[in-house]
Amino acid sequence: MPVEGRNNVVYEKAECPQPDWTLSARKNITVLSPDQETVFSFDLEGRPVSWYRDDRIYKRSLASRIHTRQRLGGRRVRAVLPEEDAAESYRLLLEQIASASIPTSSKDDHHRLQRILAWTPERLLDEKHRFNKVYRPVSILPPDQYLAVVLQATFGCTWNRCTFCSFYQDREFSCRTIDEFEDHCAGVKQFLGEGLKLRRSIFLADGNALVLSRDRLFPIMETAAELFPGLPVHGFVDVFSGERRTAAEWSELRELGLERVHVGLETGSDALLAWLNKPGSAEESFGFVSTLKEAGLKVALIFMVGAGGRQFAAAHRETTVALAERLPLQKGDIVYLSPFQPDAAGAYQTEASDSGIEPFTDEEIDREFTVLQDRIRQAAPGPIVTRYDIREFLY
Repeated sequence: MPVEGRNNVVYEKAECPQPDWTLSARKNITVLSPDQETVFSFDLEGRPVSWYRDDRIYKRSLASRIHTRQRLGGRRVRAVLPEEDAAESYRLLLEQIASASIPTSSKDDHHRLQRILAWTPERLLDEKHRFNKVYRPVSILPPDQYLAVVLQATFGCTWNRCTFCSFYQDREFSCRTIDEFEDHCAGVKQFLGEGLKLRRSIFLADGNALVLSRDRLFPIMETAAELFPGLPVHGFVDVFSGERRTAAEWSELRELGLERVHVGLETGSDALLAWLNKPGSAEESFGFVSTLKEAGLKVALIFMVGAGGRQFAAAHRETTVALAERLPLQKGDIVYLSPFQPDAAGAYQTEASDSGIEPFTDEEIDREFTVLQDRIRQAAPGPIVTRYDIREFLY
């Protein structure tokens, strides 16, 4: 039968009576839960962040795309719901909350619940239009930055010719002026609203923002710190661009708020780097990471698992472990191992076919991942060594 929610929105009442729920009003998020195993989380604007239903985890992007994950036959199955299915998921979620008995013990609790119930599926889906007014496509982030405030100081990648990467093929590298960047930051703040309190850091995008000259980068860093005070700054840079900056200059950036530099090293094999058309070498990687550590910065280093297939596998594995062992990594650093996902229409597939490269199966990549993770943990016990699956990227 129909039931009227607390915002006068009418939903169809669930057939089974809803149990008493708990509302946890945390400083940056609201959590609703009918039992110890089921959790629904919302930002302080009342927008869904994540929830669990029918053995699936649901996660909402800022553009209101719904990403799902579940285990079937021992494997993770991922999907992005079509818009119609996303609307239905929002409807079911809001119906469940509207028909539940949720006690509110304070004005703040009541206000939070009102904000959640003020959303409708249509209004949530419309968030994608607000998102697209503020952002150009956000192609990829490191997993520890999925809850960052992404600020697009640049677009694209300065190199953009690695055969394995298609994230920025649709755009030329360019940089916002400081006035444009300030306007962008203001738009981001307005869009996030109270949801900004859920964000843990700033990620300076796109793919190579930290490559900018001192005259461009320092004012951008100062603006970000002024408009988003207290949030540490992270960003991507490649070895062959980043090594042009001295340890003293990196140290100055740290004083402006830069906390962690994310570097795609990909492999310790010079031969594989060359085959992937990525400039640099293991020795240059060692030198650049050493410079960043000398400057007092944390690093997140990305190695691919399975790139180059069976032909490069042994050399890739041994040289990557050897490089990780040499690097001056510490607690607080991250080593990401990213299962390789080639673009079906990309340059890598053409090169692999021409070179007779035999790709790994998913099961073989999982085994390679386990071997690399175990060996790097033994060789470099300081940093976290973890998975970076680009199929789970969410912003």
